[in-house]
Amino acid sequence: MASVIYWTHAKLDAHSSLCESQAQEITITESSRLHHHEFEMKRDRRAIGLTLWRSLKLQCPVCGQASIVARPFTLKHRCDSCRVIFKREEGFFVGAIMANVVVTELFIVAIYMACILFTSLNESVMLTILFVAGITFPLAFYHHAWAFWLAMDHLIEGLSRTEGEL
Repeated sequence: MASVIYWTHAKLDAHSSLCESQAQEITITESSRLHHHEFEMKRDRRAIGLTLWRSLKLQCPVCGQASIVARPFTLKHRCDSCRVIFKREEGFFVGAIMANVVVTELFIVAIYMACILFTSLNESVMLTILFVAGITFPLAFYHHAWAFWLAMDHLIEGLSRTEGEL
């Protein structure tokens, strides 16, 4: 059974005056409803755990069969195995960059607290350690931040296999 939605589309002629109004219909089939339904947020603990585990291993969050990394600091456009799209639109991974910054800051604070509580290092040595950690950690965590962001998107919205969807 199909549902029908109607709307009016106004056409303008070359003189920018309203010349005609057409009623058009869109049919939403059961298959498109089912297709949209598969993109609902996942709440199953096993699915969440599996998706997060795949992100730790830098694998596709959907199938787990292929790596999300093409080469260092370059994410693939889509999965080699299931063809799901990783790079959906410009600005999609701003959240991954933000996650990388936040985790780096937490890591630096943890190192700083550990240095204060468990060592008697002078300030210059401590600042050198923090500087090196502040430079190397975001580089080492770069792919994992992207994988985690992709996994969260998969869990919340689902990842599309066709361009321009979602």
